[in-house]
Amino acid sequence: MIDFPRGREVVLGIGAGIAAYKSCDLLRRLQDQGFLVTVVPTPSSLNFVGRATWEALSGREVKSEVWEGTQAVSHVALAEKADLLLIAPATADLIAKLASGRADDLLTTTALATTAPVIVVPAMHPGMYLNLATQSNIETLRARGITVLEPDYGRLTGKDSGIGRFPETSRIIEAVNGISGTEGRLVGKKVVITAGGTVEAIDPVRFIGNRSSGRQGLAIAFEALREGADVTLICAQTEEFLLEGIKRIDVTSAVEMQESLKAELKGADALVMAAAVADARPVSKSAEKIGKATYKTIELTENPDLLAEAAREKLTHQVFVGFAAETGAGIRERGLKKLHSKGVDLLYVTDVSGGKVFGEELTTGSLLNKRGESWDFVSIDKFELGRKIIGEIAKEMEMTNG
Repeated sequence: MIDFPRGREVVLGIGAGIAAYKSCDLLRRLQDQGFLVTVVPTPSSLNFVGRATWEALSGREVKSEVWEGTQAVSHVALAEKADLLLIAPATADLIAKLASGRADDLLTTTALATTAPVIVVPAMHPGMYLNLATQSNIETLRARGITVLEPDYGRLTGKDSGIGRFPETSRIIEAVNGISGTEGRLVGKKVVITAGGTVEAIDPVRFIGNRSSGRQGLAIAFEALREGADVTLICAQTEEFLLEGIKRIDVTSAVEMQESLKAELKGADALVMAAAVADARPVSKSAEKIGKATYKTIELTENPDLLAEAAREKLTHQVFVGFAAETGAGIRERGLKKLHSKGVDLLYVTDVSGGKVFGEELTTGSLLNKRGESWDFVSIDKFELGRKIIGEIAKEMEMTNG
């Protein structure tokens, strides 16, 4: 099972303030940014927004007490899973508990147990916020490395007005993106990614295939999700993986992948063709296992060139990325030829001599673009390459769409 790195899991803590209803929108905007969100409300906060609402919006089970699901040790599991703990809104009482290290519900025990970054978003009456006790508690949290946002000025409950208003969602998202290292550059964009090696059946037990593990395509899908993209992953044969938040389409052969691509590219903003598609397939598949005595030759026919075929239908706003696995001398030159012959915006060419790169965590190669720019990589993590490719896609979109 491929173990995806940290960066996308947000635990959203909800304090017992009227501003809790505003965190419903915050949750949605976090999801738009590509984050996976688990909501942990304090028991009292459920008087403002109920458990059913949080579960419906997050698509995940919601707990508020340590004693719910004790076999899983919920606070420890959440603390270890979290890449970021965001507490919004945070009441004066909740801030006081955090400052004193109290842990009497699931949210406060998780806050005490986690090593992930913590953002606290105060929202309360001006008098409570400006009280010396609250200000002292906030300074204590900041001294411990916790990010505490300043609340906004404005209308609060009833006729009250002043500092203490829940900040605008955009300001909270900006803080989350800053700490998580993402920018949400692909929010609202659909990215189609192919991954893995196609399998072309000879008979019920034999096939033509390749050594692709799908790791690079999966890494790119992960990075696209982190930037807020709506990701469709068309998977041929890959290592086992779990990547929550994607639309997954499983295929076997090149022809099956071709059909899925035609359907998915209609509304896509970008295509990353990271799959290793077999160049040929048997003319016919035997319904029965071919006996050794008759297993002499296999008649092959060429598979369609899926990337070139898709590029012929490419729309002006779409960004296409190709991959080329090469061996021997002149790899970069062959990559440049393929970049232009395939009609793509970017192409990554890698040296797979001796079977290297396939199934490994590192990759070596060159990323080329249609304007003559290039970036060379030597033994870098495939997720690092994924981040670079997604970054270049975002730049291409910005230049194309103004």
